[in-house]
Amino acid sequence: MPVQGFTGFPPETLSYLEELAANNDREWFTANKGRYDQVVLEPALRFIAAMGPLLDSISHHILAVPTRTRGSLMRVHRDTRFAKDKTPYKTNIGIQFRHERAKDVHAPGFYVHIEVQEAFVALGTWHPAPDALAKIRDRIVAFPGEWEAARDDQGFRAAFELSGDRLTRPPKGYDPDHPCSEDLKWKDFLAVQTVGAAEIGDPDFPIYCAKQFATSRGYMSFLCAALGVPF
Repeated sequence: MPVQGFTGFPPETLSYLEELAANNDREWFTANKGRYDQVVLEPALRFIAAMGPLLDSISHHILAVPTRTRGSLMRVHRDTRFAKDKTPYKTNIGIQFRHERAKDVHAPGFYVHIEVQEAFVALGTWHPAPDALAKIRDRIVAFPGEWEAARDDQGFRAAFELSGDRLTRPPKGYDPDHPCSEDLKWKDFLAVQTVGAAEIGDPDFPIYCAKQFATSRGYMSFLCAALGVPF
């Protein structure tokens, strides 16, 4: 039984994104706006709506907002003001389930990415501000056992791979001989899992995502505690 009317992302979703990549201009997008609404926007909003109660069973503080703007669905329009690439549209679907405090702090959240070349689900915090990054590192130093238990949880590591940018050396001000010195090199605190077309086309894709995200309770709780927000 589809979750709250979600029937999967249809094959036409990836076909449309592939065509958009080949015709990334305003004229083509305007002429195909109806297709965008039908095979990208509407399935994405149904997916987000279906995720709402599932995320609430993991955390009451991670939000699923199924609105056309200012919600969980990221804008299709690219910000090209400072970019060398001036193509106007993103050729992926980005869905970000933000923490309720995301406007106040760089709080961790969940993410779903759908693109022709790759699709993945992810969680954590990407490019946290320097003060937020320092808080995470400081908590790792202060509670290494708690961090290692969260990082190495069997179910979590079976589902996700730690990812992100790293320093080549431990950051200044931290003991290079600390038992978690390798973890202090992270500039992002992310975990990623690749998914395939079969998963995103399945009506149970929300249930699948929720099960994967649920494995990260320890990891997400640690990040939230470091940043002083509830999980």
